[in-house]
Amino acid sequence: MRETVIRFFTIADYEEEEIWLRERHKSGWKLVRLIPPCFYVFEECEPQDVIYRLDFKNSEQTEEYMSMLRDFGWEYFARCFGWLYFRKPADEAETEAEGELFCDRASRAEMAAKIVRTRLLPLACIFLCCVLPNLSNAVSGRLGALSGFFKGFFGVMFAIYVYLILHCGIKLRKIREKNR
Repeated sequence: MRETVIRFFTIADYEEEEIWLRERHKSGWKLVRLIPPCFYVFEECEPQDVIYRLDFKNSEQTEEYMSMLRDFGWEYFARCFGWLYFRKPADEAETEAEGELFCDRASRAEMAAKIVRTRLLPLACIFLCCVLPNLSNAVSGRLGALSGFFKGFFGVMFAIYVYLILHCGIKLRKIREKNR
């Protein structure tokens, strides 16, 4: 049996996503497919404690990298918006380090920095170049008869972008600082 679940995680919520996927697997639902932006397809399975890990590679993973992770027991099973999804049965991870993709804190900090450079900064640019000027035009009435509609639309977009930029920026900064 299959089940599709809608769940939204921001670019900074990857640790929460890993925990959620692990809990789903413990309750008998194994992730088999992702459909962007927020659809998770699960297949019913035997409940098992399986560690899920995400790595942000955008498009730069190599066969050597994938082979190394396979050698350490990680199963690569999905890719979505630059995120690579891996899993491993928890009983195969005898130490805490074996349950992690990254061997050191600096690698985790670098991943958070890469997310900021490749995802958060472009999001901020879109906000500054598109949303903010259009909201300003709508508020000033320069968009004519549809100014009311655009005022509401760009007001909502403004709120969403401000929330995402602040939420992701603060969270990614904490992740970087924690792993230095």
